[in-house]
Amino acid sequence: MNEGLPPFAGLCSPADALRPGLSVEECVAWMKRHHYVLQRLHQICTARITAEPLYELKTAFSLHAYLCAEHASAIRKRVNELREPPLGLEVIPHRGLQFCCDEILAAPSAKELVLGLYEILVPALLDSVRDYQATTNPLADSPSIRIARFCQLELEDIDHFGRQAVVALVDDEFRAALQPWLDTLRQALSAAGGLSGRQPECGPLPSPQFSATPYVYDRVPRRDARFHDSYNAGVNPEAFLYDERFQPRDKVLMLYYKRLRELDVPEMMAGIIHETAGKPWKFYADMSRQLWDEARHSLLGEAGFRSLGLDWSQIPINFTWSLNLNTQLTPQERHAVLFFIEQGLMPRTGKRYEWEVAQASGLPLTALFQDFDWADEVLHAQLGREWYVKDFPDLKSALDYGDRCWTQVMSHWRDYRDRGLTDHRNWWPDLYRQACARWGVAPDPAAIEFSETYADTRADLKQISASG
Repeated sequence: MNEGLPPFAGLCSPADALRPGLSVEECVAWMKRHHYVLQRLHQICTARITAEPLYELKTAFSLHAYLCAEHASAIRKRVNELREPPLGLEVIPHRGLQFCCDEILAAPSAKELVLGLYEILVPALLDSVRDYQATTNPLADSPSIRIARFCQLELEDIDHFGRQAVVALVDDEFRAALQPWLDTLRQALSAAGGLSGRQPECGPLPSPQFSATPYVYDRVPRRDARFHDSYNAGVNPEAFLYDERFQPRDKVLMLYYKRLRELDVPEMMAGIIHETAGKPWKFYADMSRQLWDEARHSLLGEAGFRSLGLDWSQIPINFTWSLNLNTQLTPQERHAVLFFIEQGLMPRTGKRYEWEVAQASGLPLTALFQDFDWADEVLHAQLGREWYVKDFPDLKSALDYGDRCWTQVMSHWRDYRDRGLTDHRNWWPDLYRQACARWGVAPDPAAIEFSETYADTRADLKQISASG
């Protein structure tokens, strides 16, 4: 009756089920190395988001930090199941792994960073995850295999991106000049017995190069050349969005602008994650999810403009929200502002309103994007209650503190203009005319005349400027 049915619940062949595999102690030791490197990859990516100018790297680091946090969390749970009290997950498995990660964290530019990340560390981790699955007993250690399979799947995605990034950014001359450093990273891994620790430890640790000077987090956000006139606050999109005179289809342009501008949220959140010490790991994992969501919202804005055949790089994408918060507030104060704004998106005039505008616009893609954007922000408000509000006596106290922190931020609107950093040009009429030409309709004269700025408007609960 059982002829042709897969044995062992389809997990593996009889031969694989009978292979000796690894003991619980060996499994835990190996997984702890994966956990350490995933946490360090998360740290490296998070630390470099703010000051990295390239949009593609900034958003990719946001994604990769989130994915690494997810897989580190899964390993933590599995180690906890394998009778390992105390867990010892904060112990550095080997100084060679630490050396390699410290060197990459301190890489002086994007070129060194992508080489260290995507040519050395990520491939080594991916190989080790594959080796783990090939070595452990697939029946006895089935839960660990499942975790490793998911980890491998997304590490392969990271590796695929990384290889393309290396090709795009690093030429042969630069690689040749950097070869001695790459060799030190390989030597550090060899000294650790490979990333898995199951190879013979080979040779001493090399001398540090980039990490000889301790890494210092850079709070100042930077953008590439496509983000021109980033100090420009000459258009207040919320004022247009909430003005009943204007048509939903026209308001879609402001929705896409607001989404794309959300790039400043991961630039700000990266510092909250990197500069906040002593929290449970779940805090960093949850905040990394929100950080990636905000970066993804920026990509939704890019996709929206592309769908309309409009060049988003012709629009000044303001970055002074992240700049001012990062340079004027502490990490806790930034978190307070973040929650204050997120909570302000929950009433009917917030995310629901944006979704209703998108629904009424007749543009299905906009409605889809706003639907998911709204769902994300509900999650973010919940995360804020979990990791921010609990430090206060009640919700009102938490909101009041966020309001006070937001009030003390100086916008420097006129100062930026007077210093010649921007003239706060009204870019809206040009964008609107281009969109109307694409749609084959005549511009609304009232919409063309829109010119409200942020000069005298605080972007808070009533006029939300950045988050969302």
